[in-house]
Amino acid sequence: MNIAVYGFMGVGKTTIGVLLAERLGYSFLDMDAEIERREGTKINTIFNEKGEPYFRKLESDLVQSLTKNDEQVIACGGGTVANRDNAEALSMVARMFYLTASITEIINRTKDDSTRPLLDVDDPRNTALLLFEKRKPIYERYAEVTIDTTGLAPNVVVDKILEELR
Repeated sequence: MNIAVYGFMGVGKTTIGVLLAERLGYSFLDMDAEIERREGTKINTIFNEKGEPYFRKLESDLVQSLTKNDEQVIACGGGTVANRDNAEALSMVARMFYLTASITEIINRTKDDSTRPLLDVDDPRNTALLLFEKRKPIYERYAEVTIDTTGLAPNVVVDKILEELR
């Protein structure tokens, strides 16, 4: 069994994914980091030089390759599950854990992070809110479990996931 942790940027997918994989004895894969490794460059550079559609294609290709593995925790990029084909493919091979947080928490967690190309705009709060609202219905559709990470320490979130897995 694989476990996918997904949600909007800044909800703690990578941090929680690493801790969860350690506790389960699973391998861990951060999709954004894997795309950067495969492409030999940062996501910002991919967005700037080749565009978001190219990045989304890389993301979908990676999802298809992940369906062949087992006993791994996958930290999905924020847009991965917003694509229905990706969400369907992941839900066939992984337990789906939707991590969420308040928009204020998301902005606070991401405000000093220059590696988020979709928030590299004049009004990141409004952009984040619009994008969050657009993605939320599909995030919710594929969630087996939803966990609000607002104000929670990562280990508390991991404990909640482990409880759901029992």
